[in-house]
Parts: sequence; structure tokens; C-alpha cells
Amino acid sequence: MKRHLVSATILTLAAAVALTGCSSSAGDSGSDGATAGTDESLSSVLESGTLTVGTEGTYRPFSFHADGSGDLTGYDVEVAKAVAGELGVEVKFEETQWDAIFAGLEAGRFDTIANQVSITPEREESYAFSTPYTYSTGVIVVPEDNTDITSFDSLAGKTTAQSLTSNWNTLATESGATVQGVEGWAQSVALVEQGRVDATINDKLTYLDYKKQTGAAGLKIAAETDDRSESAFAFAQGGTALADAVSDALATLSENGTLATISDTYFGADVSK
Repeated sequence: MKRHLVSATILTLAAAVALTGCSSSAGDSGSDGATAGTDESLSSVLESGTLTVGTEGTYRPFSFHADGSGDLTGYDVEVAKAVAGELGVEVKFEETQWDAIFAGLEAGRFDTIANQVSITPEREESYAFSTPYTYSTGVIVVPEDNTDITSFDSLAGKTTAQSLTSNWNTLATESGATVQGVEGWAQSVALVEQGRVDATINDKLTYLDYKKQTGAAGLKIAAETDDRSESAFAFAQGGTALADAVSDALATLSENGTLATISDTYFGADVSK
């Protein structure tokens, strides 16, 4: 029932956008008769019946191929499918390397990006965003029996394993920890499990995915950052109508428990709020 109500609202909005374009003066129209500045991002998706989504396809657990070559799946992929369902359209995924994904959006290869795009002030200057569908913090991961580390301040004098090019390395250093450089999460968590370092700092989503896949026996989260990162669907500038419609769809999916269910599938916890 909610899906039909949302779809009806969206169609009404699309009709209003179209009427606004028709009522504009001839002086505001280009040579092809289209109204300059009209936001057709939503109406074009509804008319085509397809929401085209840019995503990497190699970013587990958000966007990846099951068993390496199976169907495209992942948290972001399933959220995008659910959003398209609320809009009453089909979904089509365009797999693109991260380095080229924003250029593809700007070129009109797809309508939106679903690939854990963090909302930042810099990006907000160039793109439109939906409301967030993923929230995460930075966490300190320690052995389960550790009682010395309970905050970031208590990392002073301790040893953490971090990728030296990551923001987590900066946080560990600023907290007074001695950092042992590693290539990524797999190495850092292994050192914690082996007792060779006291802790590692990383994104909570990374830890939850690891826990979902392995059980993370013998590990726990000792502390979390106060600040949370927020990830959302990204749209080209001028795509506010589609961004607003996707935000409405996300609100419905949150209310009816769909986002929580998808979150639990991939993380064993609700990361959507």
C-alpha cells in the first residue's frame, strides 16, 4: 500500500514539473523548446521506467559479485533495488571504477551513484544528495579481555596497527599511540588477534562486516568516535527532484523496516540510522 502511495505522489510531482516547464515563457526556452533550468531528473526516470545507478561492483560488502563472478549484490545494491521499487521503476546498474564514477554521473551515464558516497562539504558544492542511508563511526577494536583501552585518550602509550595513508592512522597518532604500519584491515586485525599490537582503529562498518563473515571471536569494540560519517545517493547538480524522491523512498523503507532488514543481512546490525 505504501509503495502505491509513494508512486502516486511521485507521479503527481512529475506532472507538476512538466506543467511548470510548459507554462514558462518563450524567452526562457532554448532552441529545442525545452525550458532552461528545468529539473527533469525525476520526470525522465519515470518516463523511461528505469533508474540507472553507477556503482563499482568490486567493493564488498556494498557492491560486489557473489563468488567473484555471480550476480551483482551488496548492501548498496539492495538498497538501490528497494528504492527503485518504491519509485515504481526498474533498476539498471552501470559498473564503473571509483576514479571515473563522478565523471560518469556528470556525463549522464547514470542517474545516481550508490557506492557509499560520503557527504562532505566539498561534494555538496558539486552534487545533490539524498538523505543518508548509511551511518558509521570510527571504532577501536581490541581483544575481548582488554580492560586498559576504553577511550581514544587511553590509546596513549599503546600500539595500534594502521594503514599509514589512512585517516585512522592520523587519529591513532593524535591519540598518542605508537603505530605499526600495515597494508589494510586484514593485516591489522590479524595483529590484534595474535596479540602483537594492542588495538586497531577502523570504520565500524568494516568491523561489522568482518564480524558477520567470521564471528570476530575474541574481539570487541572498545570505543567509538563521536562524529559519524553519512553516505547517500549522489546526483548531478540540478537533480534535486530525483534526490527528493529518493529521500522520500528511503523514508518509507526506513519506516517499514526494509533498510533494517538489508542492514542486518550484511552487517548484523542496523547501519541505516
